[in-house]
Order: sequence, then C-alpha cells, then structure tokens
Amino acid sequence: MRIVVLVSGTGSNLQAVIDEVASGSLPLEIAAVGADRPNTFGVERSADAGLDTFVVNFKDYTDRSDWDAALLEKVGSYKPDYVVSSGFMRIVAPSFINAFEGRYVNTHPALLPAFPGAHGVRDAMAYGVKVTGCTVHFADAGVDTGPIIAQTPVVILPDDTEDSLHERIKVAERELLIKVLGDLARA
Repeated sequence: MRIVVLVSGTGSNLQAVIDEVASGSLPLEIAAVGADRPNTFGVERSADAGLDTFVVNFKDYTDRSDWDAALLEKVGSYKPDYVVSSGFMRIVAPSFINAFEGRYVNTHPALLPAFPGAHGVRDAMAYGVKVTGCTVHFADAGVDTGPIIAQTPVVILPDDTEDSLHERIKVAERELLIKVLGDLARA
C-alpha cells in the first residue's frame, strides 16, 4: 500500500508512521510527504528519513482553484492508494475529494461528529465534556465529516489545560492512526 502524507506543521503523527514503517511493523510505503507551506518540520523530518517531499505553497497561487489543481496533480503523480491528512490545515477542493474518494484519511483531535473544525480540543473543554478523544475518518467535502473509521476516547482530567489535553490526545491519535493504516494495509 502506497500513501502520500500531507502536513502543515511539525509532523508528529507522521514521525510515528515513519518509525513504524522503518521498524517493519507497518506494511506500507510512504511514497511522499507534502506540505502547503515551506519550511515545515514535517517536511524536514521526511527529508531526513530519505522520503520524497514536496511543497505546494498556498501563497504561491493568486487563485485558490489553481492551488487546488496543483495539489491534486502533485499528489496524484505519486499514484497513492491512500492520502493521509495528518495535521494538514487546508480544506481541499471537491475535485481532490472526488479523486481520492474513500481513500483520503484524516485525523481529528475530537470524537466526531462533536467539535469539528480547527479548535476541537478548545471547543470540547469549553463545552464542559468529561471525555473527548480523537477520530480517524475518511474525509469528504464537509469540514471534519465523512465516514468514521475509528475513534479513541481520552478523559479530560480536572487539571487539564488545552495544551496538556491536546498532548494526550496526540498520543492517542498517533496510536490510532498507526492501527488504522495497518488495518487498511492488511485488508
């Protein structure tokens, strides 16, 4: 199974995937890692691991549809079985979703459908829930919608801050992503 991973930041989920692939316990090939902006640590991690990397810089395009087309072309050129959005903070165009329908895997730091969007951890805490978690799902044209593949609950502790909770969710998210990718690769 070939994957392309899309990142916007540090790539901590990506590093977990890289490590599992390198150890032989995750039977897949990371065909490439791409980002929407230059100088992300996720791309640096990937280059250090000897992986193919690319940047389709959002700011290099005056028209959103041109960026969408360039991203679709670049990702498609690697012929991935799955595309993994791992902290990729851009909503992709319907053409991208359609090209990878049922094959575009997204991670989210909340138990969807609750608390979609960029601030799932903060929103869960503000609402006062006692349990939140993480979700891996197939992305569709909505914001953090699409068929849920798997979820892991994370209890909110009385002394949690947004940062401490988010760090614990990231640990659960990495484990869940590895499990989901392993299941997909072995299917």
